Amino acid sequence: MQQLLFNLTLAIRSLNNNRLRLMLTISIIALGLWALIGILTCIEVLKASVSSNFSRMGANSFQITNEVIKRNRRGRPTELKLIKYDEARLFAQQYTFPNTLVGLSMRGSMIAIARYESQKTNPNIMTMGVDENYLTISDTKLELGRNFTPDELTSGTPVCIIGNGITKKLFKNKPKQAIDQVISIGDIKYRIVGIAATKGGSMIMNADNLVLIPLQNARNTYGNRRSLVISVMVKHATQKSVAAEEAEGLFRRIRKIPLGDDANFAVVENDGLTQDLFEIIKYIGLAALVIGIITLVGSVIGLMNIMLVSVAERTREIGISKALGARSSTIKSQFLTESILISLLGGMLGIALGLLTGNLLGLLFDTGFIIPWLWITIGVALCAMVGIISGLFPAIKASKLDPIQALRYE
Repeated sequence: MQQLLFNLTLAIRSLNNNRLRLMLTISIIALGLWALIGILTCIEVLKASVSSNFSRMGANSFQITNEVIKRNRRGRPTELKLIKYDEARLFAQQYTFPNTLVGLSMRGSMIAIARYESQKTNPNIMTMGVDENYLTISDTKLELGRNFTPDELTSGTPVCIIGNGITKKLFKNKPKQAIDQVISIGDIKYRIVGIAATKGGSMIMNADNLVLIPLQNARNTYGNRRSLVISVMVKHATQKSVAAEEAEGLFRRIRKIPLGDDANFAVVENDGLTQDLFEIIKYIGLAALVIGIITLVGSVIGLMNIMLVSVAERTREIGISKALGARSSTIKSQFLTESILISLLGGMLGIALGLLTGNLLGLLFDTGFIIPWLWITIGVALCAMVGIISGLFPAIKASKLDPIQALRYE
């Protein structure tokens, strides 16, 4: 322990005498860890966001939609037809799988502005037309107010349920004042009947900036040429695959698609789509790992060159130490300690920058501060390895110097 403290003291003194070289070397190593930890932290943020987003639709649900890319048997993209209102209503009437709930929804605007008196939101409000089952299927809880009534849904009454973020913006954290107030979404006025509980943002949308309106009102406002999404929730997750197969068969019959032809719609199970996205993210992570390792290999070469220069500059010092009785193993451990210390300092800087960079993405998706402990541990281990590999040859070279020749070195 005493020898380690002595080596650390010598290493710190040597590094303090060469600050510019130290900063350049640390920067090289930090760059590699910054790239590695930054990208991998972003990936963890994306994973958290994907899981959060699809869990909002419920673990026991699936959708019939045209809003994803579907490929045929030859791997080519298949053109998916819009799901019309009549088709969706017919499906809801004929789908008889036990213990299921069917909901219909339609996307309105993605860039709407909500106004109340002198207050207004940014143009990032999403509107969606929904039926009476949407709140249950999407696991949306109401903080205040109520769901749409059958009369409001049938007649397309201009009422709405707004997200918590809109309430805070327009009513200054006084949600009770929002119920029964009239706000403007674009050019249309809506009376607020409910306020959704906070759900947060994701990589696909911010649920707190969502305005729900009756489906019939959305059709009147945005036209009938927009595709609907059919959502189905089953009672038990084990029934989902069978229920999805039956739903696909029924919708093929509704569209009169011949047996053997590719379907012109997609049945999307949330957990399946999540796994597909995770698979893509995994390959991005592997690419990031390769990039980080390549950068660290460059760091090994750079640090080794710096340590060789240090050996050359301190040749007389090494000769004096040996003349005073220092053993070769002591000289070797001193240079190895210095190399590892430089590498760890660069690694800590790179890890800190990587965490901050990656979590900037987390601020956008509201996923909280994410720390990839596994990759940080691997990063620290890689830094220590870089220090050992880079310092080993210079340390051996220093330990083998002849003290007499070293004392004569100019």
